[in-house]
Amino acid sequence: MTRIALIAGAGPAGLTAAYELIKRTDIKPIVCEATDAIGGIAQTCNYRGNRIDIGGHRFFSKSDRVMNWWFNILPRQGALAADDLEKKHDIDLAREAVVEYLCEKCISLTPSSLRSDTPLPSGEGSGVRVKLRAPDPEKENDVMLQRPRISRIFYRRNFFPYPIGITLMVARRLGLFNTFLIGCSYIWRQMFKLKDESKLDAFYRNRFGDRLYKTFFEAYTEKVWGVHPSQIPSDWGAQRVKGLSLKRAVSHAVKDLLSSDFKKHQEERETSLITRFHYPKFGPGQMWETVAGQIKQCGGEVRLQCRISDVHLKDGRVAKVTLENTETGGTEEVRCDYFFSTMPIKHLIGMMMPYPPSRVVEVAEGLCYRDFLTVGLLLKKFHIRDGKKILGSIPDNWIYIQEGDVRMGRVQVFNNWSPYLVKDYKNTVWIGLEYFVNEGGDLWVMDDSDLIKLGIREMEKVGMIRKEDVLDGCVLRMPKAYPSYIGSYAQLRVIRDFVSGIPNLFLIGRNGMHRYNNQDHSMLTAMMAVDNIVAGRSDKTNLWEVNLEAEYHEEKS
Repeated sequence: MTRIALIAGAGPAGLTAAYELIKRTDIKPIVCEATDAIGGIAQTCNYRGNRIDIGGHRFFSKSDRVMNWWFNILPRQGALAADDLEKKHDIDLAREAVVEYLCEKCISLTPSSLRSDTPLPSGEGSGVRVKLRAPDPEKENDVMLQRPRISRIFYRRNFFPYPIGITLMVARRLGLFNTFLIGCSYIWRQMFKLKDESKLDAFYRNRFGDRLYKTFFEAYTEKVWGVHPSQIPSDWGAQRVKGLSLKRAVSHAVKDLLSSDFKKHQEERETSLITRFHYPKFGPGQMWETVAGQIKQCGGEVRLQCRISDVHLKDGRVAKVTLENTETGGTEEVRCDYFFSTMPIKHLIGMMMPYPPSRVVEVAEGLCYRDFLTVGLLLKKFHIRDGKKILGSIPDNWIYIQEGDVRMGRVQVFNNWSPYLVKDYKNTVWIGLEYFVNEGGDLWVMDDSDLIKLGIREMEKVGMIRKEDVLDGCVLRMPKAYPSYIGSYAQLRVIRDFVSGIPNLFLIGRNGMHRYNNQDHSMLTAMMAVDNIVAGRSDKTNLWEVNLEAEYHEEKS
């Protein structure tokens, strides 16, 4: 009988697992996605021809394995994109690409005009390797763009660099005396570091000084997570900004001024400081829709609106799962040899039969999440005062809204992620206002029309738009977008020890492991799970070590 792997979730981790299983094994993957969208939080929503990237996904990794995997799906651009010349982007154009398709059927998905007749030796597994001409984004769709990374902080109605660094412009906007005190605070904290760095506030204060922490980190972190940083374990900060400090941020700023080449050496930089990244022409959802298409073309299944309702254990293994069609309510039981879960741990433990030990259930029920909603606004233009000038456009990918008198946390400018996300990128500005919320809270249950009005009011309040320039709007909600490091998170080891005793169960991805991983980290957990199956390895410790290794994650030795 054909071996079957059931995979819960059609996000980056779940689809990567399915792809790797087809490529490297004879196991048939069946991906079950409860919603009608591919990509999880990395999906791209299309609203009247304008596309929204939920949360923003830079395609950058210090893992060559992940970078090559992405470029194998969507090759790098070989010609300038629609706005590269106008905005004077510094782009490294590719000449050709070698793509390894999962099977021969997938070759037909690429235009014959791009394919070379030069035969290439087979790669790993059952793939078929083909040489392609690097695609022109103005003519072809399956292409990875290279984009400049510009993110800034908006505070006191002024822009500041992100990550924050002390420059003459920053000093002038903060006030020279305040800047002097920030410097003194940083020096003091370097001399007298907080010994207990188990909480996020201490982690930040040791790296940036108390005064800068209170200015730029304290209120914003509470806005994102809904609790004060003193209640959040430092694990989250260690994953997101490891290696970053005020001293290093200033150092990079100085080097960028002195050497343009330094900007290109991204592998030597912290993730928070990269200056360029890659991005699919039509957003991250395009990557995962393409992967799903290849999986289905090569014998795998991707079932939408298919919810896993029960996970049946027998003899210490996952034997079968119950699937529910969310449209019709119909159910079926499907046996499986392997089960990959990217669903929230709370849900997985709650649907196991027989029930896990009470302590495991208790920890699972205590896990917390932060939910997310985006208000999309289509504008004629921005209206931002910068000194004596009024700016109708800005170069930022996203802006961190530090202002405490509004509830939005960030603003994405989709034109700057890719001009192809915007139906009329030359004459309109398409933005996403990001709100960090709790499911069931006041913003979550607010009518879409009222949320759009709130977004417009808040953008007017901080001085970024005028109401009369708004052409259209929409609202998107994403439950359980961010696994939170509060609640019973400190006891997560109880669940980890329990599931490690189930040999054919693999927890992968952000929600699957309840870890705030980046997209590339989630993919690596899926790849390594398949590595373990191929190698016959029963120990899954390597999956939990992803994103913990200092050399790999944020700084390179």
